[in-house]
Order: sequence, then structure tokens, then C-alpha cells
Amino acid sequence: MLVAFSVAPSGTGNADGSVHDAVAAAVRVVRDSGLPHRTTSMFTEIEGEWDEVFDVVRRATEAVQPYGSRVGLVLKADIRPGYSGELDGKIDRLESAIERQDDTD
Repeated sequence: MLVAFSVAPSGTGNADGSVHDAVAAAVRVVRDSGLPHRTTSMFTEIEGEWDEVFDVVRRATEAVQPYGSRVGLVLKADIRPGYSGELDGKIDRLESAIERQDDTD
């Protein structure tokens, strides 16, 4: 399965609203998990089996808790049994489709 998630504290007391230290703590959990992952400016994607992925999401959420009075979690999952390598595979297929369309223009 692929899971895209974003976790951030609120009630941090930071005047500028910055949450980068908290996000860094969550991303460290993801990186230490050993699962395939990718972090962008808005989400972290992680790939693996149901139990291992949700364990990482839970631990990443727990890592953010000390940074604020509450934590928000946004999560989207692509559950496709029998498939792996989809973190890159979906992007590869997208790029191929764009190239084919460009060739027909």
C-alpha cells in the first residue's frame, strides 16, 4: 500500500507558525523505518504492508505531539494488493503517458 500523510502540531506558540522542527521529528521516524518513502513540501509518502505503514504513521504522529497542544493528521491511502514498487512505478507510468501524448501532438 501507499500512504501519503501530513502531520503537524497546532498550538505551538511560534509567532511565525513554523512547524519545521516537529515535521523533522516525524520525517526522522519515516527515514529510520527503512520503508520506501518520499517527502515533499506538503506530504510524506510511504510504501509497505498495512501494519508496518500504519505503525510508522502512528510513531511519526507521536513524535510530533511534544511540539504543540494538539496534532493534525491528514492521510490518503492507495491499497492495491499484489503490487509493490508503486512509489516510483506510478510516477514512471505517468511520465510515459505524458511522453506518448507529447509525441502525438
